[in-house]
Amino acid sequence: MKRIGLFLLTNLAVILVLSVVLSIVFSATGTNSRSIGGLLILATVFGFGGSFISLAMSKWLAKRSTGAVVITHPQNATEQWLVDTVAQQAKQANIKTPEVAIYQANDINAFATGMKKNDALVAVSSGLLNHMTRDEAEAVLAHEISHVANGDMVTLTLIQGVVNTFVIFLARVIGGFIDNAMRNGNGNNSGRSFSYYIIVFVLEMLFGVLASLIVMYYSRQREFSADYGSASLVGKAKMIAALRRLQAGADPQLEGSLMAFGIKGKKKNNLFMSHPPLEERIKALENSQIL
Repeated sequence: MKRIGLFLLTNLAVILVLSVVLSIVFSATGTNSRSIGGLLILATVFGFGGSFISLAMSKWLAKRSTGAVVITHPQNATEQWLVDTVAQQAKQANIKTPEVAIYQANDINAFATGMKKNDALVAVSSGLLNHMTRDEAEAVLAHEISHVANGDMVTLTLIQGVVNTFVIFLARVIGGFIDNAMRNGNGNNSGRSFSYYIIVFVLEMLFGVLASLIVMYYSRQREFSADYGSASLVGKAKMIAALRRLQAGADPQLEGSLMAFGIKGKKKNNLFMSHPPLEERIKALENSQIL
């Protein structure tokens, strides 16, 4: 319920903010949502705006939704090791040390998020700490550091913003053509008919499914890249061992956008996966030239 409440409140806040921004832009440019230019502005504001507001709030939302506790003063040897390891890897990757947090979950997982490379969050599950060796956990941390250093969160947001913009724009343009054709046939040329909004809704659902294929493809590629990054930082033997440990673990408990940022995705095999199958990731590392 907590996650659902946060999701609803966040999306309501995003819609309100973007509606105000859109109203200001329309007033400043003298356009409206019925023109092609106005539709493009609307699509861009909501397509990119929603993605970047979500990214800006990602650290806050991640902490609230998972209950992750940031380690400010290590209380034991494990917490000290986590902080020291992340700091060392961040230095190797030429980024500022991210915040380090632990969240309570039985599954073996970790994620990184944040709007900027030098203001990120790396969080690990209690299940990871309980079921992985230090070498395996070190490789997982290096994987998340590689995501941060590669700027994957921002790049994924940009891609999501682009596809969102096209989905919103095309759905309304095509919906407008269909609506105009229907109204002309009925001799009615005033305003938008109710069918227009139904058509746009259906088209957004259809285009949204197609757009998600693009986003998920990139998401899978960045997992391979982060695996290579981890192997470069700590050695591929450790990363392969970590992936094999993940193979034996339960499905991840992360939900929503955090699922894409976790080190392990759901066990399924289709084009809508955010992560490649673990066996493919292991094979790719084994065939790489990284030592």
